[in-house]
Amino acid sequence: MTGQERSEEKSECVSLSPMMEADPALPESERVCVFGTGDLGHSLGLRLLQAGYGVVFGSRRPHSSSRLPHGAQVLGHAAAAQSAHLIFIAVQREHYDFLVPLANQLKGKVLVDLSNNLRKNQYPEANAEYLQSLVPGAEVVKGFNTLSAWSLQNGPSDANRQVYICGESAEAKQAVIAVATKLGFSALDRGSISVARELEDFPLQLFPQWRLPLRIAIGLSAAFFFYLLIRDIIYAYVTQGKDISFRIMVSLANKVCPIVSLIMLSLCYLPGVVASFLQLYRGTKYRRFPDWLDRWMLCRKQLGLLALGFAFLHVLYTLIIPIRYFVRFKATERTVSVIRENRTTEFDTTTAWRSDSYLSLGILGFGLYVLLGITSLPSVSNALSWREFSFVQSKLGHLTLLLCTAHTYLYGWNRFLSSSTYKWYTPPGYMLCLVLPSVVLLLKLLLITPCVDRTITRIRQGWERGADQRNPKDSQPLIP
Repeated sequence: MTGQERSEEKSECVSLSPMMEADPALPESERVCVFGTGDLGHSLGLRLLQAGYGVVFGSRRPHSSSRLPHGAQVLGHAAAAQSAHLIFIAVQREHYDFLVPLANQLKGKVLVDLSNNLRKNQYPEANAEYLQSLVPGAEVVKGFNTLSAWSLQNGPSDANRQVYICGESAEAKQAVIAVATKLGFSALDRGSISVARELEDFPLQLFPQWRLPLRIAIGLSAAFFFYLLIRDIIYAYVTQGKDISFRIMVSLANKVCPIVSLIMLSLCYLPGVVASFLQLYRGTKYRRFPDWLDRWMLCRKQLGLLALGFAFLHVLYTLIIPIRYFVRFKATERTVSVIRENRTTEFDTTTAWRSDSYLSLGILGFGLYVLLGITSLPSVSNALSWREFSFVQSKLGHLTLLLCTAHTYLYGWNRFLSSSTYKWYTPPGYMLCLVLPSVVLLLKLLLITPCVDRTITRIRQGWERGADQRNPKDSQPLIP
């Protein structure tokens, strides 16, 4: 054996309890075989043992594979293949060659391919299709490849419960589904083995549900950054000759973050409002939404979490304002100037009310913001009933949007009346960010009016406009 083969054999072993003989009285349907003693094979075997299955490992060197789960049996590949009808192939595609001499022993067996690739289109055909060509007498099923060794070892309560499978034989797929169900996972049949390449691409996807929200966040951040850079920094340099470029690091960032956060929070609730008006227009809930609206609604959670992240950055930037050199310098200069000129300033109650209200609404809005983020976590949302989850995410979510919008309005106060606010005839960033949340809140206010809300509720309970004329018996309103 070469040094490379020795290192591969060594990497397949993990620190585990000594092996034991499997129960010979166990029926073949309750006994499974696992080819591969690496991390994935070990975790799968351990999980199968915990579920009550008899597990037989197939190894190139069974006498040296002593670090296996307690209760499992280890045999050579040929003997292990004959011990069970269902065989999990937990090895990489490059090592499939050892299966060719076992074609007779594997005839009629169900082979579950767990392999994945390092990149998309790495091979001309899917790994499961390649495995089927090597062992044409076996029934190959692609499955369990979207689960990691960690998720198998910790169980479905701490990981994704979904298991995708595909294959040509309905009986073989049913056997794999039965095992997945017994392990606590939810199996989904995706069809024939031609879908295997798609399943093998799933683990290679990097944050697929986050791509659109991230693009929106990056686009908004870049757009407002350059917009404010021109209005605040470049404008001061061109018109007054002042170099205030140092404000880019904190002041400019502290303007961009709340603007992007408020817009993205509005984007979380805008698709629900659009969907409601679409149902009102159609008069039924039985017609599909447009694809763009479906995709938008599916990424609302990611939009909300990114909005919460920008809100956190806004809070952190705000907290460091008192310790900035520029702020301390200006405060000291103003104090010295007042003392020298012997000036006094009267207390402005209106400004005090506005300032305290502005801060209070910001704190309340951020508190509800955090609550929305916490309840979106699977471990928390799974503990809530649908009514509780809907109350938090919908009712409190719109309240959060209202508080944050009011917070921004108080920040602007009456500045919109001053001509100096419109540098180069452009509105400030906070004015632009108020457009979308204001529209969302106005549309939501319209939807919760009694007459509109009653119609929406009837539609969502199955009522269709025009059905009264088609079916007079159904003309009785669903809501009195």
